[in-house]
Amino acid sequence: MSHSSVFTNASRRRFSLGALACAALLGSGLLAAVPAAAQAAYPSKTITIIVPFAAGGTTDILARIVGQALTAELGQTVIVDNRAGAGGNIGGQAAARAAADGYTLFMGTVGTHAINASLYKKMPFDPVKDFAPLTRVANVPNLLVANPAQPFKTVKELIAYAKANPGKLNFGSSGNGSSIHLSGELFKSMAKVDMQHVPYKGSAPAMTDLLGNQVAIMFDNMPSAIQHVRSGKLRAIAVTTPKRSPELPDVPTIAEAGVPGYEATSWFGLFAPAATPPAVVTRLNTAIAKVLAKPEVKKQINEQGAEVYSETPAQFAAFIQKESAKWSKVVKESGASLD
Repeated sequence: MSHSSVFTNASRRRFSLGALACAALLGSGLLAAVPAAAQAAYPSKTITIIVPFAAGGTTDILARIVGQALTAELGQTVIVDNRAGAGGNIGGQAAARAAADGYTLFMGTVGTHAINASLYKKMPFDPVKDFAPLTRVANVPNLLVANPAQPFKTVKELIAYAKANPGKLNFGSSGNGSSIHLSGELFKSMAKVDMQHVPYKGSAPAMTDLLGNQVAIMFDNMPSAIQHVRSGKLRAIAVTTPKRSPELPDVPTIAEAGVPGYEATSWFGLFAPAATPPAVVTRLNTAIAKVLAKPEVKKQINEQGAEVYSETPAQFAAFIQKESAKWSKVVKESGASLD
C-alpha cells in the first residue's frame, strides 16, 4: 500500500469521526449555540460611523464625540468615515449597502432621513427600508438671525416689515432643500409672508453675506451662528425649537414670539443597515444611551448648542415618520426639487 493511500484512508477515518462528532453536537443543540455565542461577543473589531458630510460640521462633530465615548464603552475602536456629497445621499448609500453586522453605522440627519426622499427625484437608498434606527443623538435648534442694520428686532416686527415690503426681504441658506432653507419656507408658509430665498453652496458663504448685509436674515444652525450673536455681529431674533435654548435663554422661540405651532429642528441620529441582528441593535442602543447620559459627553454636545436626546429604536422610527410627513409638505409647497 502506498503512503498516499494510507494518508487518504486515515483522512477518511478522521472525516468520518468529525462528521459523527458534528452530528452528535447538532443532536445536543451545542453546535447551534455557536453562532449565538459569536453574536454575544459583539463587538470584536473596529466600528465605523459613516458621516455623510465634510469634517468640521455639526454632523461630524457629534459623530466624533459619540464615537470617542463608544470606544471606551464597547472596548473597540470607533472611527469616523466622512463621505460627503449630494445632500448626504452618497454617505447614506454607502451605509445602506454595508454589511449588516453592526460594524458600520450611519450618522443620519433630518436631511438624509426626513427631507431628501421628497426633495430628490431619484434616491440611491430608501431611508425607511434600508436602515434600522438606533437612537436620536441630538436636536440642534436653528436660530433666526438678522443683520443688525435691519429695521426689525422681533418676530412680529419682521412679519410686519415683510408684509409691508412683499418679496423684498431676502433670507440666505446653505442650499436648496437644506434644513436651513426649509426652516425659512416653513416660516413663510405659517406667517403668510413673501420672502425671497437666496441659496448658497454651504452655510459659510451664506453667513459671510449675512454679516455683510447682502442678505437680511437666515435660519442658521445654532453652532455656527451663536458665536456671531455673542460678538454682536448678528441679532438673534428667535430660536426654531419649541423651547428656549439654555445657551441663549433670553431669545424667545418663534412659536411664542408670533407664529404659534412653529417648530423646525435639525436633528441627528445613529442608524445601522436594515438587516442588522436585533441583538446587535439592542446592544448598540444600550451602549449609546449609556454614553449620552455621561456628564462629560452631555457637556461636549451642549457646548455645540445642541440638546442630547436618547430614545428606543421604536420611538426614533415613529419620530422619523412624523418628521417625513411634515417636511414633505414643506418641500412640496416650496417647489424645491433636485436631480
